[in-house]
Amino acid sequence: MAAPDPDDLFANTPTSSGDYNASAIEVLEGLEPVRRRPGMYIGGTDDRAYHHLAAEVLDNAMDEAVAGHATRIEMRLDEGNRLSISDNGRGIPVDEHPKFPGKSTLEVILSTLHSGGKFSGKAYATSGGLHGVGISVVNALSIDTRVEVARDKQLYAQEFAQGITKGPIQNLGATPNRRGTTVSFIPDPEIFGDRSFNPKRLFKLARSKAYLFAGVEIRWKCAPSLASEDVPAEAVFKFPGGLADHLAEQIGTRECVTAQAFSGTQDFPQVDGVGQGRVEWAIAWPLYSDGATSWYCNTVPTPDGGTHEQGLRTALTRGLRAFGELVGAKKAKDITADDVMTGAEVMLSVFIRDPQFQSQTKDRLTSPEAARLVENAVRDRFDLFLTDNMERGKALLGEVMERMDERLKRKQEREIKRKSATNAKKLRLPGKLTDCSGEGGRETELFIVEGDSAGGSAKQARDRKSQAILPIRGKILNVASATADKIRANSEIADLALALGCGTRKDCNADNLRYDRIIIMTDADVDGAHIATLLMTFFFQEMPDIVRRGHLFLAQPPLYRLTAGKESRYARDDAHRAELERTVFKNKKVEVSRFKGLGEMNPQQLRETTMAPETRGLIRITLPPEFEDRAGVARLVDELMGRNPEHRFNFIQNRAGDIDRDLIDA
Repeated sequence: MAAPDPDDLFANTPTSSGDYNASAIEVLEGLEPVRRRPGMYIGGTDDRAYHHLAAEVLDNAMDEAVAGHATRIEMRLDEGNRLSISDNGRGIPVDEHPKFPGKSTLEVILSTLHSGGKFSGKAYATSGGLHGVGISVVNALSIDTRVEVARDKQLYAQEFAQGITKGPIQNLGATPNRRGTTVSFIPDPEIFGDRSFNPKRLFKLARSKAYLFAGVEIRWKCAPSLASEDVPAEAVFKFPGGLADHLAEQIGTRECVTAQAFSGTQDFPQVDGVGQGRVEWAIAWPLYSDGATSWYCNTVPTPDGGTHEQGLRTALTRGLRAFGELVGAKKAKDITADDVMTGAEVMLSVFIRDPQFQSQTKDRLTSPEAARLVENAVRDRFDLFLTDNMERGKALLGEVMERMDERLKRKQEREIKRKSATNAKKLRLPGKLTDCSGEGGRETELFIVEGDSAGGSAKQARDRKSQAILPIRGKILNVASATADKIRANSEIADLALALGCGTRKDCNADNLRYDRIIIMTDADVDGAHIATLLMTFFFQEMPDIVRRGHLFLAQPPLYRLTAGKESRYARDDAHRAELERTVFKNKKVEVSRFKGLGEMNPQQLRETTMAPETRGLIRITLPPEFEDRAGVARLVDELMGRNPEHRFNFIQNRAGDIDRDLIDA
């Protein structure tokens, strides 16, 4: 027999397949995937995920209230770590489900993933749940779940353990004065260890939900042994003023620029007889305040804001500019959204159908229509707020223009410093940087662009007075896993540091930054997202002050161009494309062009979609509101970008189900 060829790829491959055969392939059924990989469904098994179970059940009750079917919700924490949440809504259906003969609809909802009444929009016009996994996941991760449903004057009950049905649904008899659903459960120690519910945390959760929907009454109860100075044994939350009541409590006795806060509620128009939703807001401008913002969509917090935030910022900015023109304040045309929002206490809540979020954690709303709906709802009311009491309007305008003057003064000082250094030839800049002149009154911007081809288009598309271009060559060094010597030796990073002029690490000083905004502009594909991630890692580690002060942004270039006849629109991603095809181009033959990269756009397209301040969209990259929480961000950056690949593997493995669900929803 001839000797094996050392160049033959298969020469030394074992002939036996070992234990890898059909019997090695597992098929997980029912709720078993949830118990095997809880992190895929609730983000982990830590304290935050533990209390997320309570939020899932409470959100279902809130959806009934928002839909107009429930007026009262009760949250009760008993000894033994049992949490019960009740509502007086319609009650989960209990009749036999047509797709599952012999099973009640209640059992299907509690024991089957992706089942529920929030997919079609028939049962709920707006809701916080999107994937039909919430209550079934709670069931899977609990050692004892009991659901009682009062429906059609009859009381029904069914019990479960670790996602498995203990027995068929039971009819407990007539209950003429009761309606709605009660879900009672104890989280499984096998999954969560020795954790238990924190009464103070649940108490705050119940209170905050009551603020978000003025028409609901939420009752809190806990066992006397669990009560404390901060948590009473019983309380009732009902706030007829909604967010306005919440804001008033938050402001307290602090003095504000205007004696009256700007608050209101506006319903969105109806389409095909179905209400599109509602927007509610409450805003105050306290004196000597750092400000705070709270954003919500369908009662779900969106801490990173999103398109609803964008709509509010636009409405307030345009309203103040118009008021300034009305009273003869010519400089008011230079007011920016940051001038209006800095120091403000802002609360915004929207209710919309089929919301789109940036990720499974719903931290940022991306529904394009939310910006327009919020702007239209708020703008007229804000104009009235300013003009109905001219002294009030002038007081707010004066405060905002003071901030504007301070901003413009700082900008002028930076420009003088920048020009003086350049003229004195003391400032060395990288050769591939195409700088801006810094003239014209607009804030200066540096676009970090992927590749020379895109850099060429960007140079032609830019505003030469305010926009500078720095092309980079592909994927820069991952600073989270590189040594200090390797970082110092990297030419791309050296050029970037030179162009910005603010120093790195302990020497980083945002006051010396040569530009008002740093905008990462990469292709709208996976490689572009990877490059953007590497750049964000660089700024977080090497120039944290830049991120903390809100100078860093992500551009949002389109991935598609849709054309029907003479009308063209651009779509950021597949979800946005589907939205446009369903609305703007409904029943039209659409030609779809996909941009493989920024370099494929002509300068006019790039300017219109991605670079012109009037038409583009930007995402501001920031740290948590409390900068002291930077340690938590640092751990996440190290987990995703650091030297240990096992951390990334575990992160991806624990969240693989999120990707599957997003694809299914799309």
